[in-house]
Amino acid sequence: MKRAKKKAQALADSTDPYVVYKTSRPITDIKQMIETSTDIYGDRVAFYQKYQKDMPYTVITYRQMLADVNGLGTALMNRGLGGARIAVMGKNCYQWGSSYLAVICGTGVAVPLDKELSEKEIAQLIEAAEVSCVIFEDGYKDMFTRIRRNSENRLQTLISFGDADPDREVLSWKELIREGQKEVSQGDRQFLDAEITADDMAVILYTSGTTGVAKGVMLSHANICDNLMSAPTLLNVEPTDIFFSVLPIHHTYECTCGFLMPLYKGASVAYCQGLRYIEKNLKEVRPTMFLGVPVLIEGLYKKIWKEIRRQGKDKMFSNLLAVNRLTSKARLNLVKPFAGDILKVFGGNLRMIISGGAAIDPAVLEFFNTIGIQAVQGYGLTECSPMAALNPDDPARMKNESVGHLLPGMDVKVIGRDEDGIGEIVLKGANVMLGYYNDPEATAEVLKDGWFSTGDLGYVDKDRFLYLTGRKKNVIITKNGKNVYPEELENYLNHSPYIAETMVWGCESEIDPDETTIAATVTLEKDEVEAALGADYTPQQAQDLIWEEVDRINGDLPLFKKIKKVVVREDDFQKNTAQKIKRFVDENKEG
Repeated sequence: MKRAKKKAQALADSTDPYVVYKTSRPITDIKQMIETSTDIYGDRVAFYQKYQKDMPYTVITYRQMLADVNGLGTALMNRGLGGARIAVMGKNCYQWGSSYLAVICGTGVAVPLDKELSEKEIAQLIEAAEVSCVIFEDGYKDMFTRIRRNSENRLQTLISFGDADPDREVLSWKELIREGQKEVSQGDRQFLDAEITADDMAVILYTSGTTGVAKGVMLSHANICDNLMSAPTLLNVEPTDIFFSVLPIHHTYECTCGFLMPLYKGASVAYCQGLRYIEKNLKEVRPTMFLGVPVLIEGLYKKIWKEIRRQGKDKMFSNLLAVNRLTSKARLNLVKPFAGDILKVFGGNLRMIISGGAAIDPAVLEFFNTIGIQAVQGYGLTECSPMAALNPDDPARMKNESVGHLLPGMDVKVIGRDEDGIGEIVLKGANVMLGYYNDPEATAEVLKDGWFSTGDLGYVDKDRFLYLTGRKKNVIITKNGKNVYPEELENYLNHSPYIAETMVWGCESEIDPDETTIAATVTLEKDEVEAALGADYTPQQAQDLIWEEVDRINGDLPLFKKIKKVVVREDDFQKNTAQKIKRFVDENKEG
């Protein structure tokens, strides 16, 4: 507790002008966090959960959550799972969240698994992480039963979010909670009194890189708690907030920011039933906070503009936005009175959109800020628990081109700077991982004396705002030594209403083998292309339309950055489970 109190005091005493909200309470571990949150917010709503598709949301209070976590944790301990690696897999739901908490708050080490992986990949991770128990969503019983038969792994106990098997081969989450709560009421305190060492491994999170090689990131309670205490000093979270949970919860961005952060601050989490239910669920729970990735937020942005154009209001709205840029300094918003219908799409109460996972188009953030929804982006990596930088929630202090102001307590270096001052971002802080599980070589490659090499390229300004230009491994180096950052060009291309997604890559010039050609493979926003060319447009017409967009973009680029090859792709890009395009798959370069 001494270290946590010191951290809280440092935040309270901070002279950083961007550290505004100085109410972080000291927390040493996640168990202490949920216990103290229950003491403070006991009868407030912690979760909104739909147990049946067409039924209304059920509310779960902080007090009920803690009782369920203690019950499940006690039942797990009584089955000999103390100190075990326990995997959790399924959709975003209360069963997932309470299971995760029951594991890390005294039972053992949590291993969140991606339900989009193949059976073979899941089996490999279960073996690699030495998992002995899996708690999972209904529908995966047969798969885990098959995996358990494999003598290569340690898997023994299977627990379903649903009902138990008649033969008890698969146990029930609900029944275990009841069983454990009964044992607690009879004086069983082994889970309640379990000691947690803040610096020990609490979670193994497998990354979903675009190279296909998953590494197990080891995070401690101290790593995660540092994030929970630091981030809300830049961006305010109130007990009245409702977070809308739609991003996969096994990813550390959603898990830390969209699940644990609300619990730390006394807010609520409302679970979305799935992507197809976003608009319906938004209207039902009327959230105030929306965490998304750029592809999701930019998709909503494009949908809004499509509706504005359909109503014939695009010129009026564009003019209002342009005028608003001039009046915003005086805090005069001319657009907000016309944005009522847009705000209703989000339920009517949305006040904040937080983008993470990749860089977002600053124009999208500016649009939402202008219509009355604060929109910011942050920067993080699984290895940083995940947050390393976050934009403040004050529109006058936001820098939309930046991925955020470094969190208090984070140190940064920019190494190997080029002539433009761009180099690799290297970070140090209490949120940086312990290392990669059972992989000392990979750990040594990225962790040196506590400094973590992110693999991201960029620079830091005088106010400690971080700017990224791209991934080190993605940089296209031309034959004459110039660096081209594909993410920059992709951002320009994605401004086009006719382009859905883009991947920029480098190839040998067909004219001069000593030159590098910058190429772009794109998929079409077909509704917009049809609106421009007619429903019976030909592939050549679509290609010509995209070239018009590329020529317009090339007009503002130096010669070495100009896009000289365009491939229009019919099928969607191959992606990893985090929905990031696999850059190094040759098929993604083809039409």
